[in-house]
Amino acid sequence: MRVLVTGSAGHLGEALVRTRQGSAIDVIGLDRKASPYTTHVGSIVDRAFVEKAMAGVDAVLHTATLHKPHVETHSRQAFVDTNVTGTLNLLEEAVRAGVRAFVFTSTTSVFGRALRPDAQQPAAWITEEVRPVPRNIYGVTKAAAEDVCELFHRDRGVPCLVLRTSRFFPEEDDDEAMREAYDAENAKANEFLYRRVDLEDVVAAHLLALDRAPAIGFARYIISATTPFLPEDVAGLRTDAAEVVRRRVPEYEAEYARRGWRMFPTIDRVYVNDRARRELGWQPHYDFRAVLTKLARNDYPRSELSAVIGSKGYHSPHQQGRENT
Repeated sequence: MRVLVTGSAGHLGEALVRTRQGSAIDVIGLDRKASPYTTHVGSIVDRAFVEKAMAGVDAVLHTATLHKPHVETHSRQAFVDTNVTGTLNLLEEAVRAGVRAFVFTSTTSVFGRALRPDAQQPAAWITEEVRPVPRNIYGVTKAAAEDVCELFHRDRGVPCLVLRTSRFFPEEDDDEAMREAYDAENAKANEFLYRRVDLEDVVAAHLLALDRAPAIGFARYIISATTPFLPEDVAGLRTDAAEVVRRRVPEYEAEYARRGWRMFPTIDRVYVNDRARRELGWQPHYDFRAVLTKLARNDYPRSELSAVIGSKGYHSPHQQGRENT
């Protein structure tokens, strides 16, 4: 089988190519940046380029995107071009090539304002049934691309699964207040409770989706670490998150005390991965308890794959300037 991986110079794209190299799968990497994992250098906005890259392809793992941090450096039109038109180009050519599966990497950012309940409200319990309310051009274009995927499944019969991934990148938080208040590793460990996932687990979810897409047809899945919280915890998470964590994962206190780390005082949302585990057979290995176990051994708290991929940053040297219209 020949698989096209878009965004092969990025975190997830490189991880997917690395994972499949040397297997029975013929992996083709596509990216606008040259890299050891990129076979075709060009843009998914260029339909003719996409057509050439799609020749002989049996399945597509579409990870290429403009990300949330690009909101500060790229125009809204650039987001539409890459995230919507680029996805449309890939789907059009996937139909022509007769691909057996198309997996689209989306984001939990599509939920947008649904993730920010009012201060007096309990934490949001986020499942696939929650209606997205995108709050910026990134979320809007990723949600639109999801809908294009659904359209192509419904009208053209393309087996297409959408994976809404939570945070898996190693870069520091884009929130300055968070960077000032918490050590970066402290903040990331906290996030495994409700909004982070390890890169190795994201790769596993994509490969399972690739295999299951023909049978499922179309579906959206949240890809995030398994939370220890239960629905009855949502009120307490807003008022005293540390108390809820003590109740669910009591062993965290000793390790955090040893490191001088702090739990967030409040948690405003929890991503729930039940559907992905049930329907894809996904079994993520890295959750808050797994991170604690590694920290207690003074090991790197995430997967070896995430350490190998490392930090890549987001902003290219050819930034397009802040949108002001």
